Amino acid sequence: MASSGVSIGIDLGTTCLRVGMWVNNDVHFLTSDCKSPLFVAFTDTERLVGGAAEHQATTNVHNTVFGITRLLGRKFSDPQVQQNLKRWPFKVVGGPNNESHVVVQFMGETKTCRPVELLAILLADVRKRVEPLGRTVKNAVVTVPVSFNCSQRQAVKDAAAVAGLNVVRLISGSTAAAIAHGLENKTKAGQRNLLVLDLGGGTLDVSLVAIEQEIYEVLATAGDPHLGGEDFDGRLVEHCAAEFKRVHHKDLQTNARAMMRLRLTCEQAKRVLFILESVEKHIEIDALHEGIDFQTTIMRAQFEALCADSFDMILLSVQQVLSDASVLRSKVIK
Repeated sequence: MASSGVSIGIDLGTTCLRVGMWVNNDVHFLTSDCKSPLFVAFTDTERLVGGAAEHQATTNVHNTVFGITRLLGRKFSDPQVQQNLKRWPFKVVGGPNNESHVVVQFMGETKTCRPVELLAILLADVRKRVEPLGRTVKNAVVTVPVSFNCSQRQAVKDAAAVAGLNVVRLISGSTAAAIAHGLENKTKAGQRNLLVLDLGGGTLDVSLVAIEQEIYEVLATAGDPHLGGEDFDGRLVEHCAAEFKRVHHKDLQTNARAMMRLRLTCEQAKRVLFILESVEKHIEIDALHEGIDFQTTIMRAQFEALCADSFDMILLSVQQVLSDASVLRSKVIK
């Protein structure tokens, strides 16, 4: 049973989390930009979370942890964990029962953290930032990828419990979006079929939801638990690293700090090319590796070619949802 106290909504993604509260018939977000990076960092003097952790990532690469939800509920031997290890600068090892554990240096000592502990640190920070507003927070509704299995969902609940939060319900992000749409369009009569495509930092969720009055029925779901914005970043990183090696005959893969700097720069470039739909983006990083500056220009058409197979997967997921639900595109209102 849910305990008493104010409830918050937490949109738990791969790269960031968003926190909102229902106040005076409107949603109020916790931060001005509506999201907090899913980063936890450990230094010689303190533990940092969110934006503060992300901002120092390039100078503390081995002790700054991100992509936490890609570890939740997964064994160390999981092929996806092993694949991610190739691009993560922090250390992940196999613990008891083949669990994934993160190893960092904190205040001069070696510290081993379970993914549940790391997520709990972030959720506890959420509570700490909300409660000074004069509201005691005890309950939360949390969105998770539709592909999350029972182990991953339980890991989210366990992390919330450690942070002092009672999870009232876990729902998929695409279902939450459909509910929000229904609340904003209550006056429309008859059944409406709504297609929701949620492309996050690490996962793709596609749902077809039928809405009639205040009844929501999920007709079909599809997606990819390993396709998201981080994967687009990765394509740009691979391209730029190959370009650096071609021009300077140096391998960036041997320099964790250089790869982190390149990844953060490529993330910004992706936003310009993909979200703002710019024709091109110039990338320039001073002294990237062994004192060598790096410059290149990425055209939007070039970016689309690098990610073409991922874009095809998005379209296939949409087609799969429509096919599974036996619904024509013309019957989808939005």
